[in-house]
This record gives sequence, structure tokens and C-alpha cells, in this order.
Amino acid sequence: MDNKKLLGKRIKEIRKQKNLTQEQLAELIQIETGSLSAIESGRHFPSLPTLEKISATLDVELKQLFEFNHLVTAEKMKDSIRQNIDSLSNEKLAFIYQFVESFK
Repeated sequence: MDNKKLLGKRIKEIRKQKNLTQEQLAELIQIETGSLSAIESGRHFPSLPTLEKISATLDVELKQLFEFNHLVTAEKMKDSIRQNIDSLSNEKLAFIYQFVESFK
């Protein structure tokens, strides 16, 4: 899933936790409801000023809008690791090996 979609899902998730509708949040951050819908669905990436308004209105730090690892399933994470492992240099592969071994 691309970052625009993940960001949109994260904004939607936090908005719902705060019991706000799209219409309410859009009004509070002074954008059209359709624009917020496009952001939440991952069709559009918001500008920095819009992101700042969203984070302030939802009462979260800006960086929290980008904390969406929990939105990616474990299986997708494993698939991504498998796909990328072959392209790593020996040095990076050794680093990852040591990192993984440290959790045993």
C-alpha cells in the first residue's frame, strides 16, 4: 500500500477515534469535505499546512499521522522483507542478520 493511502487511513482512524465526521473535520480545518475524502481515500496528498491543521484539530503530533505500521498486516511486512532481501549488499544483510538475532 502506498504512503498516500496509509496516511489517509491513519487520518480517518484518528478522526473516528475523536468521534468526528468528515464534514466536521473538514469544517474545522477549513477545507471542502470532498477534499478531506480524497485525502482519506489516498487519492490526494495534503499540503503541509493542511497536515498541520489536521494534527492540531485532532490533537495529535504531526508525526503521529505518519505512524501507520499497524495498518500493514504482518503477512505484507514479511512479503516486503522477502522481496527486498535479495537486493541487499552483504554488509546490509549482515547488519539485518545481527539485528534479527538480537531478538532471540
